[in-house]
Amino acid sequence: MSERKPFQYAALRIIPRVERGEAVNAGVVLFCRPLRFLGAKTQLDEGLLRALAPQCEPGAVATLLTTMERIAAGDASGGPIAALPASERFHWLVAPASTIVQPGPVHTGLTTDPAGELDRLFVRLVER
Repeated sequence: MSERKPFQYAALRIIPRVERGEAVNAGVVLFCRPLRFLGAKTQLDEGLLRALAPQCEPGAVATLLTTMERIAAGDASGGPIAALPASERFHWLVAPASTIVQPGPVHTGLTTDPAGELDRLFVRLVER
């Protein structure tokens, strides 16, 4: 069995109306420096978003989430931030930069399989 390596992750939350304090997990970003992995997985529950904030445009939120996945992947279509080194992209993704999509606290763990860990966290934190 391979030696487990440290990783960091944060849930990506939709907060359509900050004044109400309601949040819905819509993704996870995970960074494992020793295994050179940075990934993000997102999913927008449009029905829940409409229930929380009917005026919030789901298309704009979905576009932002997709861009975050592209930035994590280093995909040029994610814009100039996607060209940064993985550690800088991770820190950008987990820094509050939007009023609607905000990262939760950064947590740590150990893994031998960061892609599998991202999938497991996504199921646990995001899927309904």
